[in-house]
Amino acid sequence: MTMNMSVMLPEPNMLLVNGLILPGRPLKLQKKSKKASVFFEVEILDARTKQKLTFLDKVEPNATIGEIKVMFHKNHAQWYPARQSIRLDPKGKSLRDEEILQNLPVGTTATLYFRDLGAQIGWVTVFLTEYAGPLLIYLLFYFRLPFIYGPKYAFTSSPHSVVHLACICHSFHYIKRLLETLFIHRFSHGTMPFRNIFKNCTYYWGFAAWLAYHINHPLYTPPAYGDKQVKIALAIFLFCQIGNFSIHVALRNLRPPGSKARRIPFPTKNPFTWLFLLVSCPNYTYEVGSWIGFTVMTQCLPVALFTLVGFIQMAIWANGKHRSYLKDFRDYPPLRTPIIPFFL
Repeated sequence: MTMNMSVMLPEPNMLLVNGLILPGRPLKLQKKSKKASVFFEVEILDARTKQKLTFLDKVEPNATIGEIKVMFHKNHAQWYPARQSIRLDPKGKSLRDEEILQNLPVGTTATLYFRDLGAQIGWVTVFLTEYAGPLLIYLLFYFRLPFIYGPKYAFTSSPHSVVHLACICHSFHYIKRLLETLFIHRFSHGTMPFRNIFKNCTYYWGFAAWLAYHINHPLYTPPAYGDKQVKIALAIFLFCQIGNFSIHVALRNLRPPGSKARRIPFPTKNPFTWLFLLVSCPNYTYEVGSWIGFTVMTQCLPVALFTLVGFIQMAIWANGKHRSYLKDFRDYPPLRTPIIPFFL
């Protein structure tokens, strides 16, 4: 009785049958099914007229709004990315450049809306222009150029030491701002509308000329309480200037170079940053404090008005940033107020 035995050899497709090596059936390889890639179709309409501006085909799901702006710019060269506002709704808020298409509440055929922001200018250029103006304008009045107070007082010097101290403090403040713009600040938005530079410069340059005219005027009278008032005011001014600089450095360290990531600012080992325990924008708190010190030092009404207007504007900015922090971070410290501890 013979037994028909077959054994599979190590070699592929070979069988051992009763001592004979025979070819076996070819092995069938299973083909891996490729998962079809899903692309988005993006239609961009004018937010005002609802007119179709462009249609982007085969957009990657992980494409960012910033990348979509670049694609849109290729079809409309006059609207560079910084000039574009891309929205989900014609009257809605602008989408951030880092937002990802597939994470938005849209289908694979997405409709976005475009609004032209107008000509843009870099924030660094704006800040340098805003701050260089007051620095130079103030010095024109301090040196009493002939066309300001008349030939009689041309290039004369004030007999009051507070006038010279005020010039030093004012110049220090704006030189500090210029240096911070160049070496400290990191901007979340690279540009602003070009038309705003005229409004901003009118505010800074106009107030600088107004308060400089009165402080350096030949008829200017020093503060009522003399040197004691000036020294206390100087201490307030310097304390707040150091505090303002410390906050700017702390905010800079929160954001790596080239990043737009936002994090909750917390106090550091620097005691001037401990104000973060109580307010969301201590840089504005210190800024207002500096101008309060300058107001007390000079006892000048235009300076007081400049301080008041500046406080109102900074309170508006601080409220906006505070609301943004509360919206973006659920664990945001509840004790903080926007600019004035426990009050505002």
